[in-house]
Amino acid sequence: MTQISILGCGWLGLPLAKALVQNRFNVKGSTTSIAKKSILQSVGIEPFIIQLEEEKISESVADFLANSQILIVNIPPKLRGGSTENFVSKIATLVPFIEKSTIEKVLFVSSTSVYGENNELVTEETPLNPDSEGGRQLAIVEKLLQKNTYFETTILRFGGLIGEDRNPVRFLSGRENIENPDAPINLIHQDDCIGIIEKIIALNSWKETYNAVAPFHPTRKEYYTQKAADLNLALPKFAALNTIVGKTILSEKLLQFLQYSFIKPML
Repeated sequence: MTQISILGCGWLGLPLAKALVQNRFNVKGSTTSIAKKSILQSVGIEPFIIQLEEEKISESVADFLANSQILIVNIPPKLRGGSTENFVSKIATLVPFIEKSTIEKVLFVSSTSVYGENNELVTEETPLNPDSEGGRQLAIVEKLLQKNTYFETTILRFGGLIGEDRNPVRFLSGRENIENPDAPINLIHQDDCIGIIEKIIALNSWKETYNAVAPFHPTRKEYYTQKAADLNLALPKFAALNTIVGKTILSEKLLQFLQYSFIKPML
């Protein structure tokens, strides 16, 4: 039976791990919280406390990787709120442990922030041009993993993550003079994030790069105004005049290569 190690069992990683257990995979999951170990254990995930730092890593990482064929790296850069971590160094510290392990395939959860904000239709062939520190470091890590010959890496670039308990409209509700009202949205639901990862594993689609964004691109003003109304939240108010800045992420490769059908195409 294939064993999978998931580095990062948070908002996405935990329900992903649950889904993989239900599909009869053996799953090891990492968390930084001792209190969360029992939660992982209760749903059939073998838990590990993994602290990944810029120059060192938890001693248990070798056991976390042992006997697994697939590693899913699902830990985003922590660069908000004044944090300035070197995410590239953290992943570089992990790589030698992957090389020495039984891992054959790596799935790296990245972001469409690697493209920057240009007014264009974006495919996987679009040159990377990140305009944020997080996007810049993700782009470097993508190359770091893809060029490694000890394992095969697939890159999965998600758009904005939403779910039943997570939507940017809750942050925007009641705010005024919000910029960029006519820029397109590029979002993806948690259910589809999990579904796409399951499909990549099922089809052995390695050494690939996929954009993963729902094929639904209304303007920010249209989408968030309607979503606020649907949730009975105070409507956000957008700037009347503003330059449109925003890319439209296309996921046609994912639809074609994986024959994937979106669970939540309209969000």
